[in-house]
Amino acid sequence: MRIFLFIAAAFILLFPVQAQKAKPKGVYETATNILYREGKLTDYMRERCRLDVYYPKHIKIFSTVVWFHGGGLKAGNRQVPKELREKGIAVVAVNYRLHPKVKSPAYIEDAAAAVAWTFRNIEKYGGSAKRIYVSGHSAGGYLTSMVGLDKRWLAAHQIDANDIAGLVPFSGHTITHFTVRKERGIDGKQPIIDSMAPLFHVRKDAPPLLLITGDRELEMLGRYEENAYLWRMMQVVKHPDTKIMELDGHNHGQIADPAHALLLRFIKRVGKSINEPKPE
Repeated sequence: MRIFLFIAAAFILLFPVQAQKAKPKGVYETATNILYREGKLTDYMRERCRLDVYYPKHIKIFSTVVWFHGGGLKAGNRQVPKELREKGIAVVAVNYRLHPKVKSPAYIEDAAAAVAWTFRNIEKYGGSAKRIYVSGHSAGGYLTSMVGLDKRWLAAHQIDANDIAGLVPFSGHTITHFTVRKERGIDGKQPIIDSMAPLFHVRKDAPPLLLITGDRELEMLGRYEENAYLWRMMQVVKHPDTKIMELDGHNHGQIADPAHALLLRFIKRVGKSINEPKPE
């Protein structure tokens, strides 16, 4: 009995010391509803071309994910995925204009403007322009690949797409998006590869690329196969860092949660190769 009481007393005395040694939780803030487009804007652009910046206050030179929501280019709203919160990174959550109020390439123009805004402004929040990653689910994955592979969209903002640290599309089209095909009167089951297809812009010097899809038997029509084709063609042009991951047992809508863990792992891996001075 005395031994038990001694152990219990020791535990009580030790616990506050251990609690004091525990690292305090980081502080995160969110800057909301920022207009990322400039110049002559329509009312709809002023409404939709907005973003939020979720960022850590206790970290300097942090990595940032520009995140595009899904919705077939026809629906959806920006949000910071819960799986990316309090992970030591910033998330720039972006809204963009939607069909049928606009048509292609308005979606990509907005996505590029949001990425360019991030390059020009993230250091004001403590981040690094060398550590900007672009990602998104479904339609957001399509926008990710288009902005990162077709260099003309960011070039319009005097940004080199190769300065993106990495691209991580979740189950995005790599052929021309079905909504873009619909705008042209083309059936959704008719695959098209033209300048509005990420596959059209395969190149050796692109940023590191991680393609994530759901189970090929559960995914949207052909979604795994077209991503596998992009992976193969990137190998053909000898791109040094393209990988594809198929999440077995997950359908199109289910992959986002587990895919975020893969995104974070990708950021950690790629980040090790980025050289920049340490903060003072």
